Amino acid sequence: MRPARPALGIDLGGTKIEAALLASDGSQTWHQRVATPAGDYGATVAVLAALVARARTAAAVPFSIGVGTPGAVAASGLMKNCNSTCLNGMPLQADLEIACGQPVVLANDANCLALSEATDGAGAGAAVVFAAILGTGAGAGIAVHGRVLQGPHRLAGEWGHNPLPWAEAGRDPVFDCYCGQRGCIETLVSGSGLARDHEHVTGQALPGEAIAQRATQGDPACRATLDRHARRLAQALAAVINLLDPDVIVLGGGLSRLRHLYEQVPALWSPWIFGAGSDAVRTRLLPARHGDASGVRGAAWLGRAAGVEATAPLR
Repeated sequence: MRPARPALGIDLGGTKIEAALLASDGSQTWHQRVATPAGDYGATVAVLAALVARARTAAAVPFSIGVGTPGAVAASGLMKNCNSTCLNGMPLQADLEIACGQPVVLANDANCLALSEATDGAGAGAAVVFAAILGTGAGAGIAVHGRVLQGPHRLAGEWGHNPLPWAEAGRDPVFDCYCGQRGCIETLVSGSGLARDHEHVTGQALPGEAIAQRATQGDPACRATLDRHARRLAQALAAVINLLDPDVIVLGGGLSRLRHLYEQVPALWSPWIFGAGSDAVRTRLLPARHGDASGVRGAAWLGRAAGVEATAPLR
């Protein structure tokens, strides 16, 4: 699965924007990362257009453009379900096509992760891949036989905005979510949710990285926070296995670098998986093979798959 022409992938995140140009053999020929203009839609469009212009200088030939976003394009053409809320209700695809002078393919960032890892990553060769991003938020994408599953409402994989399964009152806090609901999986298993839970229990405000580091240094409160997080992630993924029965679950995002998750979560999830008492759970839980680059690579693959190329003169 390789593009005939170069493919530009852009991963639009809440704190950074990453762009990469893939050659016809899938190798990366150009790469740049910049900060995301926080809460500023117009500036975000301008930064994306500037990255495309720089990629054109680097490539000197037409290329497709795929952009992974923290949300989805509604039937109206407006963005929805973005945790970068300045994008919601905005015609991002149309504005980017005007700014860049060519067609642009938009997809949810978790779909990009799923496609990247199903194509030549940790899920390569698997029939069904469920890819979860544990970053600022918690979203997921599904790839079936190498193709992204989206659905008519572009909701396939919106795992983070369901309630935590098998939650217990007094044990699992019910936090408000930006989506308007309460108790969403995202509020507990994302990086921000990990930090929020730690502060809720200990009164100490720490970022997720510091919690993980202190846990390795023997801090019992931080270790307990990671244990609560692992249990909740196990519950949330057990529900995915019961519903979808994927061959592989791939983790991306900042928390995917927590190595204990790949042993601790599978050791915990069996009690919630239907029939696990009489049959071994064969679902594999793996980190994204391409790491932070998986989102941008998946965006490039999606743009290539749509067959869109430059229609404006290169400048």
